[in-house]
Amino acid sequence: MKPHDHAALPKGRDIPYLLLGIIGIGTSGPLIAKSTMPVPTLVFWRNLIGSMIMTPFAIRNGEWRDPAKKHLLKHSAFAGVFLAFHFLAFFLAMRFTSVAAGTALAALQPIFAALYVRFKGEHISTTSLVGMMIAFSSVFVITGVDLSLSTRAFVGDLFGITCAALAATYVAIGSRVQRDLATSTYTSLCYGTCAITVLPFIIFGGIQVTHFALTEWVILLLLIIGAQFMGHTLFNLVLKRVSPVVVSLIVFFEVPVAALVAWIWLHQSPSPGLWIGVAGILAGCTVFVVGGKR
Repeated sequence: MKPHDHAALPKGRDIPYLLLGIIGIGTSGPLIAKSTMPVPTLVFWRNLIGSMIMTPFAIRNGEWRDPAKKHLLKHSAFAGVFLAFHFLAFFLAMRFTSVAAGTALAALQPIFAALYVRFKGEHISTTSLVGMMIAFSSVFVITGVDLSLSTRAFVGDLFGITCAALAATYVAIGSRVQRDLATSTYTSLCYGTCAITVLPFIIFGGIQVTHFALTEWVILLLLIIGAQFMGHTLFNLVLKRVSPVVVSLIVFFEVPVAALVAWIWLHQSPSPGLWIGVAGILAGCTVFVVGGKR
């Protein structure tokens, strides 16, 4: 596979894909915060329907019949397990703390990816290390603000940080798999495994699965259209051609988009201290990604 040019900006159809992706994932947090559907149920329906929609395309590709790709299918399912716990943590963060704080902490994903790289013994540039320190310092600003507000908000912050670590693992597995596997095959299996993974929480927790108000199903539909397909799936498509460095920088815009939507729709007005923390995380992650281009 031809290596990415990390300095090349997206062009052609990738530009509208990325713009739609930003809007899609930006609406995710406010929709989750607005919904009253139990978190495991919301994760289950979102990913089950997403998998069902992608499965016909995966069947048409016929990659599941190729013995040489069996291990890729297993890794796709493995990624789905991490995706499930990422969603559980992210959804709980949206319920426990503000959308702006939870989304900002989830944006720490590339920092945790760097820790994995470091653990494997690979080099991380000095500039990237500086970015990590800026981002982590900003985390303490946000968690400090939320702890002064309530213990519940602080717990939401912990969920946000956890979901960032889980997302880094999910993306690391997915990026390797999709070098040799179509996006439709990967997402159909990954989303499907994600839905199956949360089933025990629903069954043993006696959590309601159906019989919700029409409003809840509308929110679920918007979540599937926006975050699942405009966000996750379109970004996966773009990663076939655009450098992950560029995509990572663009995904950071989820934070201000989500905060703006929550401000207008949910009337969540962030405190000045929270804005400082959000700005610090965005700056730190940007410095990290730019410093790690090499």
